Amino acid sequence: MSRLFLAVPAPAKLNLFLHIVGRRADGYHELQSAFVPVDLADLLDFERRDDGRIERTGDVIGDVAADLAVRAALSLQQASGTVFGATINVEKKIPAGSGMGGGSSDAATTLLALNRLWGLAWPRERLSRIALPLGADVPFFLGAGPAFVEGIGERLTPIAAAPRRYAVVHPQVAVSTREIFADPGLTRDTKATIIAAFSAAQETLSEQLFGANDLELVVRRRYPVVDRAVRYLQRFGPARLTGSGSAVFFPATGVDQATAAIQNLPSGWQGWVVRSLAEHPLAAW
Repeated sequence: MSRLFLAVPAPAKLNLFLHIVGRRADGYHELQSAFVPVDLADLLDFERRDDGRIERTGDVIGDVAADLAVRAALSLQQASGTVFGATINVEKKIPAGSGMGGGSSDAATTLLALNRLWGLAWPRERLSRIALPLGADVPFFLGAGPAFVEGIGERLTPIAAAPRRYAVVHPQVAVSTREIFADPGLTRDTKATIIAAFSAAQETLSEQLFGANDLELVVRRRYPVVDRAVRYLQRFGPARLTGSGSAVFFPATGVDQATAAIQNLPSGWQGWVVRSLAEHPLAAW
């Protein structure tokens, strides 16, 4: 049994669209979205501990106890009854509060890595039961790759997504997902679509985008810098918010167009040229 895994990737994701199709009695929103993993990733190191402790090192944002990698480790430890612990080091590349799923991806990578490091050999379906209470996006990052996502994030259907380059801009502000979903002006009754309609659109839209992000107008109203980021990228192509933001992206015709879009960003903003992944880097784990 290995005692050490180094530089294990936790990839970011983009929401190609995000529709809110209803609201449940418990207050959660029913969503439809298409998630694609991209090659921007946090990197995690894991060392098995024999004293049962969970220790978090590296880049820490906020309270360590609330860190999703720590919570994932503790949840798996409790559910499995293992005597082992782990030291988890995270090198953050994905900005917090950007809508790119960094914390959720860290949690999923932690579950996959510790499942091996602790010799549990649990199937992904069993890990998924631990994943959803950690966050709606965590089950996606346990999957094999791009997916059509429904419900609150628990219903995943694998989809084929054409390889594509995206320009991504982060205007260095963290958006509160809870705040956006609580906004009274949020659209909550978009007509539900079907996977076939999304897939057909991918074949005919070329560099355009399917549907909309129903959170975008609320985020742009509450966070003017996000509105600036959308308008900035619209100079190059059809720009859209990912998740609840604050990162904004557009599908580029190639590397040159994507690179041009991030070369002269306003001071303090971050930008990347990313490539969509046909498969999660840990799909074989």
